[in-house]
Amino acid sequence: MFRIKTMQTNWKIKKFSALTLEEFHDIIRLRIEVFVIEQDCPYQDLDGKDKIAYHVFCKNENEEIIATSRLLAKGISYEEVAIGRIVTSQKARGSGLGHALLKKSMELCEEKFGLGPIRLSAQKHLEGYYNRHGFFNTGKEYLEDGIPHIEMLYTPSNK
Repeated sequence: MFRIKTMQTNWKIKKFSALTLEEFHDIIRLRIEVFVIEQDCPYQDLDGKDKIAYHVFCKNENEEIIATSRLLAKGISYEEVAIGRIVTSQKARGSGLGHALLKKSMELCEEKFGLGPIRLSAQKHLEGYYNRHGFFNTGKEYLEDGIPHIEMLYTPSNK
């Protein structure tokens, strides 16, 4: 359904303890590049949850991390399993990589935590994007760093 147009990708999933220093550095660098610099939102990215998360990431042919997310078990961020810190490098946007990242993250949630609902926090303007993957607005809307956000929920019956 969602294809990566031109990029070769190399998907990995690792617990924090299995990440190399270089991988963790590059994941944080990408998150800062997009969330802090591009979106002009200074915030505390390192919240302690990375240490207990699975990290999904994709490298391009030059071994650069160009997309990443983190998966959290039930009870860490929400009652449900959560996908967070979903980010794609600006140079990879428009290629379908973001859709591939979300699809891969959802598949890995099922593999690691079992079939069940998944919750995420999304910027409001991306609601339609997440709807395409079966996530729906829970009605909880809020401002985070001056940007409207919503909580969204996927349940296997939403497919």
